Amino acid sequence: MNANTPIRGMICAAVLLCAVELQAAEPKEIPLWPNGAPGSEGKTDKEVVVVSASGEQSVWSIHNPSLTPYLPAKEKANGTAMLVIPGGGHRVLAITHEGYNVAQWLSERGIAAFVLKHRLARETNSTYKIEIESLADATRAMRLIRSRAAEWNINPTRVGAIGFSAGGELVNLVCARFDEGKADASDPIERQPCRPNFQALIYPGRSGDIQPTNGFPPVFLACSYTDRKDISEGLAEVYLRFKRAGVPAELHIYATGGHGFGLRVTNKKPVGAWATRFEEWMMDSGLVKKAE
Repeated sequence: MNANTPIRGMICAAVLLCAVELQAAEPKEIPLWPNGAPGSEGKTDKEVVVVSASGEQSVWSIHNPSLTPYLPAKEKANGTAMLVIPGGGHRVLAITHEGYNVAQWLSERGIAAFVLKHRLARETNSTYKIEIESLADATRAMRLIRSRAAEWNINPTRVGAIGFSAGGELVNLVCARFDEGKADASDPIERQPCRPNFQALIYPGRSGDIQPTNGFPPVFLACSYTDRKDISEGLAEVYLRFKRAGVPAELHIYATGGHGFGLRVTNKKPVGAWATRFEEWMMDSGLVKKAE
């Protein structure tokens, strides 16, 4: 036997232990409907995950929608929570830079964050519709977060939603087509209200459909001048609609950034600091408070 064998064995054991600990530390997805999502009956295709050269993931073929929680350390938690909805044209989910990165950033600042994997209406051969299954997933996610507020140290009156591109469309739909839940529902999740207490729309699509009325949640808006005309000009008009409706709003239009800048630590341009402005807005609006 080689004299180095015991040392190699110890090294292998240590590496294995680290791998197990890392795996245990990774957030676990929570199915929105443990017994299967309504409208996805009989759909058994596996999720497709594609990783880019930079390591970012795109996901599609989602038939079992879920939430991935990023919970802050207990000593950092401030009681605020946020649903994070990535974009991708309803064809894919750009789940790294518009999902996981954002949730991690929020959790580091004491905010419980939850990344939504929802069903996609425009992927090839999809039978889903944006205003049916995709919207149902988003509203269910908001209810699920509130239903476990005590467990996750969340104030159910400070649960927001942030959406990117197509995800912004869904956030707007939840705000516009909300309900207060069904008090007599057998499923306790369905008893919860689904409307966010505040929202962030980051280069949202279908800006013409964003028609706030008095009572809409306060909004943070951001995009870049070099985005598509319907977004870069459309979001300015959206801000004015919120203003006219008497809904608190803040708008940032950055000189460069294009579409889909999301949140990346490698983005050193001014547009890369939009999240810091968002944090400032939340604090200035009283949506984030000191640890409770």
